[in-house]
This record gives sequence, structure tokens and C-alpha cells, in this order.
Amino acid sequence: MERIRLTTAQALVKFLNQQYVDYGGGPERFVHGVFTVFGHGNVLGLGQALQEAPGELTVYQGRNEQGMVHAATAFAKQSRRRKIMACTASVGPGAANMLTAAATATANQIPVLLLPGDTFATRQPDPVLQQMEHTYNLSITVNDAFKAVSKYWDRVTRPEQLMSAMLNAMRVLTDPGDTGAVTIALPQDVQGEAWEYPADFFRKRIHRVIARLPHPQEIAAAAELIASKQRPLLVCGGGVRYGDAGAALRAFAEKFAIPFGETQAGKSAVASSFEYNLGGIGVTGNGCANALAPEADLVIGVGTRFTDFTTASKSLFSHPEVEFLTLNASPYHAAKLDALAVVCDAAEGLNALAAALEERGYRSAYTDEITRAKKSWAAERERLAGVEYPVNTGSTGAFTPEVAGHLDEKLPEYAEVLGTSLTQTQVLGIINKAIPQDAIVIGAAGSLPGDMQRMWNSEVPDTYHMEYGFSCMGYEIAGALGIKLAEPGREVYALVGDGSYQMLHSELVTSLQENRKINVLLLDNAGFGCINNLQMEQGMDSMATEFRHRGTNGQLSGELMRIDYAASAAGYGVQTFRASTVEELSTALAAARQSERSTLIDIKVLPKTMTHGYGAWWNVGVAEVSGKEAVQEAYDRKHSGLKKARSY
Repeated sequence: MERIRLTTAQALVKFLNQQYVDYGGGPERFVHGVFTVFGHGNVLGLGQALQEAPGELTVYQGRNEQGMVHAATAFAKQSRRRKIMACTASVGPGAANMLTAAATATANQIPVLLLPGDTFATRQPDPVLQQMEHTYNLSITVNDAFKAVSKYWDRVTRPEQLMSAMLNAMRVLTDPGDTGAVTIALPQDVQGEAWEYPADFFRKRIHRVIARLPHPQEIAAAAELIASKQRPLLVCGGGVRYGDAGAALRAFAEKFAIPFGETQAGKSAVASSFEYNLGGIGVTGNGCANALAPEADLVIGVGTRFTDFTTASKSLFSHPEVEFLTLNASPYHAAKLDALAVVCDAAEGLNALAAALEERGYRSAYTDEITRAKKSWAAERERLAGVEYPVNTGSTGAFTPEVAGHLDEKLPEYAEVLGTSLTQTQVLGIINKAIPQDAIVIGAAGSLPGDMQRMWNSEVPDTYHMEYGFSCMGYEIAGALGIKLAEPGREVYALVGDGSYQMLHSELVTSLQENRKINVLLLDNAGFGCINNLQMEQGMDSMATEFRHRGTNGQLSGELMRIDYAASAAGYGVQTFRASTVEELSTALAAARQSERSTLIDIKVLPKTMTHGYGAWWNVGVAEVSGKEAVQEAYDRKHSGLKKARSY
């Protein structure tokens, strides 16, 4: 048997270059590049291998370990999980910085390969720089923390272990039903150790991802269940997009007159204007989907995990005879809500189910409810987009914010300090009309995901990219870079709040370095707006969620902070704009579109002008005992909500 003498790191790079996937259209390269932040734990091992013989792998220089993994995750997500990036960081803090992003990838079931450096396998120099020692177990390192956030975890302590580790890594990375972050820890000494690897280990491997067909018995049972129902409702999840099932869902809905609501991951699988598309559903859903959901006697989840935001903590689907049916590639997710489970690829399941229902001559009993609900929401959306704050009002009586009763009396102060009259819903309406229809928008955390799921109209497939499985602050800008690497010919817009921008924006520099233009639309309302809403809605006073200086009373209750975010980005070389009026925003959007380098628009908006709830309850932890009457009332409301929700 022919053998090739290589270091562990060199063998790893050679192996990654030979991995292909085939979804039915022929083999395509699977691993497209490696994001790096080099340190002493990886630069002389994996770094040396990437410098000497990278093959077809492009090496990207990350600025922050968490940020680069977010970029890799977004790249794979926008590529519908058919292309991935690997990420390598040094031992200790470098590796630990990847943990949050690893959890983000796994929560969203997006494949990403993590290659953290590790401490010496020989232990000869222990404790090395940045090593964490555990007196009760010397084999534990920082990288053991990845076990909780990885779909597959391994540590290569001998060069020959690389083979089984990487074959298992590819198994998980290419599994549509159970993928996520894969972590292969690489001790820094082992990275440089050589071994004679079998040449066959480096042959071209084609991982054929075969669409899972539904079992005929499951389809028969599902068709029988649907045929017994009058008002079924579909829920379009991320699996519809990853499985290229948008056309199948559209045809299914149209043929049987069944409306559907969208999850954050499923949005833009089908055009918003499609007659049976109700839009966002659940806690961040709109008045259209949430109005029809309680009337549904059957909920058909397609490629969805049925998170608490989708189900309104299991309270939204409240019809007394409601039952659940799921189509999902994952047996685990298919079994949720005690559903009749059809474990299958989304498109294959929908097509098989359509054939079975067509034989029965089925059609739902909806008449004009869908049209009326969509028309009502369209009017409400138009109202939200037109909400204006009266300039120079000088009093709170002239304006009632969407989220009223919290900081009403503070709005004139915000308007003066931020120098703005813009409302958040107004800004979103303007942006949605101004940017190209085929542009990709990305978001992740704060109040913007709720506003976007409700208000954003997507007419082109795969143009809405929301990370809401983990709702990770800091994903937005790094994710925009990943999207741009996946789709370099399209404009990418990251909608981010001021809090998330402060959390992580370092990959702006990488976008400039790579000449990959992204556009950052930063909505600054001087605080953590959605959490301020949450605390005040549950009876608390505003506390540590507004960006204020420390006051004379020792609390964070002093003057509002005014931060020039455009200035911070300009220092990197980003083309920046400032907007506090409709005219300034429109001008800035037009100029940003013409720019050839990354842009940032610093948009000042008033707090409490985001969208509010549309009939969906959310179970959150409220104090059972409090000296404040408003908190006690919030706890009582929670108890009332629990009585109306499913227990499992």
C-alpha cells in the first residue's frame, strides 16, 4: 500500500481539499476555505501546512475568533449547507472565543468545522502559555468546553487518529438531519508530528446527500389526518430553504388552499406576495398569521424546530381539536408537539403528500379568511411604515410610540440628544423599498428580528438571512461577510442595533481586506431596546438597558450617551453616512448602493418605535415574589398564560 509521509496538519489540509458533496447535480467542492487567527498554538502546525500546500483552500485572516466562525456559519447557511468553511484558532483564549459562535452554528444546524489548537499531548512543557490546568484531571483543556456546543467532538492526540476523526467529521457535516459545529482539537505538538498516511486516505471523496424519501405508511397516515381537517395551517421552517423545497411548498399550498406562516429561518423560501403566504408567525409574527393560527385544526410543520417563538410558548395553536403533523429530516424535531411524524426531505415529503391528497380530492374549507387577513395586515404594515415623530413637539402628548407607557416622557430627550425624528418602523419601510429586491438582508438580535419578520417583504428566494436559532448578538456584520463570500455578485445589508454593533464588528476590516463590499445599516436607539421593553413590560423599571452615564445617585440614570458610530467605522476605511431624517436616509441608501467598498449608515432612531406584539404570548421567567405590585401582576399574567398553553 502506498504511503505518504506528512505532518498531521499537512495531512488534514490535503484531506480537506479532497472532500466533495453531491446533492444530485454532480460533485461540488465542500470545503472552500479556512478562516484563521494565528497564535503559538496553531501557526507553526496548521499554519505551516496552509502556507506550504493550501491546495484549493482560500485562507482568510479573521480579526476575532467568534466573528470568523460567524462568517463561516453565514457562508454555509447562505450556501444552503452545501459549502462550508473551516476555522482555526490558537490554544486557550483563542479557542474559547469560538465557543459562542460554535453554539450559534449548532443551534441553527449549520455545518462549520472548528480546528482549535490544544495544549501539548506529551505534557512535557506543561503548563504552557495560555493553558488552563485542572488539578483533578490533567487531560481536560479549554477545548473540552466545545463538547456542549458541537454535534461531533474529537481530539487528535496521535497523527494516525486524524483519519477516523475526519471521516466522522465529514459524516456529521454532511448530515441534513443532524449537522452543526464539528470540533477537532489539535494539540500543538501533534500538529507538527509526521506519520506515513495511506495514500487512499487522500482520494477524492464524494459525499452523496440523498434526499430522504418518506415511508408510504407515514404518507398514508398523514393524508388521512389532513383529509379529516377543515382548516389546516402550514409552518414553513428553515428546512424548506435548505432542502430547496420552496417551489414544492408553494405548489402544495396553492393546490389545497392551505395557508402558511414563516419562521425566521423559513422566510423568503416563497415570495411574501404569494396569496397563501401569511408572513411571520409566533411571538415575532404579524397580525395576519397570528390571527389565523388559533383557528387551525391542524398544524403542519415543514422543516421547523417549533421553537417557543414559533409556537408562542406552545400557546398559539389553541383550537380545541388541533393536531400536529411534521415533515422533517430529523427524527428528533419531527417528534415535537407529539406530532404525527413523517421523517423525510421537505420537498419529497410535500410532493408525496400532495399526490396522496389529490387522489382524495382534498381541499381546505377556507373561503375568504386568508385574503381578508392579508389585506388587514398590509394596511397595518403600511401604517407602521408611515409612523412619524412630530418634529419640535416639545411634549409627549403629541406622539404615542408603538411600545407605549414605558419611556414616553423621555422621548423628547432622546430626540434632542440623538438629533433625530426617525422611527424604527418608518426606517424599515424606507429600506425595504430602497434596496434592490435581490439584495440579501441579515439580522440576528434585538428588536430588529421581530420588526423584520413582521414588516420585511421578500420577493426573491433566499434574500432574508436571519440567525434566530441562537439570536446571537454580533452575528450580523460577520455574517454579512460570510454571505458576501458565498454570493459575491449580490448586495448584502446587515441590519444591526447599536448594542450588537458594540458587541462585535471587527470583520468589517476583513471585508475591506478581501474587497468584499457589505453594507451595515446601524439603527441607534441608545440602548438595548428589546430587553428594555421586556423588563418594563414585566413590571420592572428601566435598568442598565439604556446607554446612560452614571448619575449623581450612583445609578446608570444620568445623561444619554451620544455615540458617533460612523466615525468608528470610518477609522477602518469604511465609507460612512449619517441619517436622522427621511431625506438623509434616502440619500445615504442611494450613495451606499453606488459605493465600491463596504459602507455603514449611522441611523439614529427613537426608542419604543419598533413593532409591538400581535396576539402571541411568550413564557419568560418572572419573579414569583416582589415588593413591586407591577411585577406581581406580571407574574399573575404569566400564570394565566401557562393555563392556556400546552404542557408538552
